[in-house]
Amino acid sequence: MAQAMVNFRMEEELKRSMEKICQEMGMSMTTAFTIFAKKVTKERRIPFEISADPFNSESNMKHLEAVVSNIEAGHTTLMEHDLLED
Repeated sequence: MAQAMVNFRMEEELKRSMEKICQEMGMSMTTAFTIFAKKVTKERRIPFEISADPFNSESNMKHLEAVVSNIEAGHTTLMEHDLLED
């Protein structure tokens, strides 16, 4: 089967990290990306979940802008609370 060259850019540190991890798994980055491409082609989907951080959603940004406006206008009292962690 004929081979084709694929070029793309990524952060240098990300590339180094991925090369190291691929090496630890006994494969090259080319092999890893080929596995990814074959899985995408076979399943016709990205083989893992991709989601946006809901914090940055348009509705949340509008909510935060409204809260800030209320605080700046003196309509909201701020209260200290404990940090909740997952």
